[in-house]
Parts: sequence; C-alpha cells; structure tokens
Amino acid sequence: MQWLFYVLLTVCTWGLYGVFLHSGQIAMKDPEFGRYKAFLLVGVAYFIFAVLAPLVMLKLQGSNFSFPSKGIWISLFAGALGAIGAFGILLAFGAKGTPTVVMSIVFAGAPIVNAVVAAWMHPPKGGIADVRWQFYAGIVMAAAGGCLVSLYKPAPAPKPGAAAAEVAPAQPGRS
Repeated sequence: MQWLFYVLLTVCTWGLYGVFLHSGQIAMKDPEFGRYKAFLLVGVAYFIFAVLAPLVMLKLQGSNFSFPSKGIWISLFAGALGAIGAFGILLAFGAKGTPTVVMSIVFAGAPIVNAVVAAWMHPPKGGIADVRWQFYAGIVMAAAGGCLVSLYKPAPAPKPGAAAAEVAPAQPGRS
C-alpha cells in the first residue's frame, strides 16, 4: 500500500498547485508578465526536483546511466505534455479563469482523457466488450463532478476596500 501514500501525496501537491501558481502570479505584481515570471520559477522548481533529485538518486543507487532511445523520446514527450499542460493552466488564469474553475475542469477532465487513452493504448483482453459499465459511469461522474464544482463554486468574499465603499457611499458636499 506504499503506492497509495505516493498517490495521496500527488493528489495533495497537485491539488495545491493551481491555487499557489495563481497566487504566485498575482504576487509578482506585474499584470502583463507576472504569469510568465511565476511559470519561470515553476521551471526552477522542476529543475531542482525533476533533474537534480533523480540524478542524485541514480548516482546513490548505482545506476549505469544507460538510457535507451525509445525511453528517452517517450519520456521527453511526457515531460513536454506536462509542461504544456502547466503552461495552459497559467494561460487560463491570465485569461481570467479562476483556480477553482480551471483546476476543477483540469482534474475532472484529465482522468477521463487518461482512462480513454490508456484503454486505447493497452486494450483489455476481451476488447471493448470486456469493459464494465462502471468504467463508463466513472467517466460520466468525473465529467459531472467537474461541471458541478465549476458551476456551483462558492463566491469569493468581497475585497475589504470594495465592501467599505459600498457600505458608506460618498455624500454630496463632503470630502
């Protein structure tokens, strides 16, 4: 069951990813280029955790550092897909998407794409006839869940300055 710990670790970290990426973009205080600055630092973090850490692990565990070309190209393609997806999230935020809606659609839609493509690339033994109805129900439920979370997300609290302006409208003759 150690794999489940790692799955839950990923659920938690990826679940926080969108909110903190959006917060980092805002904290850059650069409406035009803040999203790119935030993404650049995501790349720095990826370099640390996805380049340096595996190099250390390979060295410490005595790897021979042999990389077959097919494994290289498929892995580079997977990395490109991940980076393009992360960049797409950032662009969605820049186009006024909110973390609640953007990430709900991503995390509901990605498992659907994964399930369909994995079933296509690694078909069940008996073909499509071997796919149980629960698989299709899960796909429908994932799509419905993403829609429901996006459509019925809690409204954000009003900003403190905006609430004060609404409560105390300007009176004529007073400054």
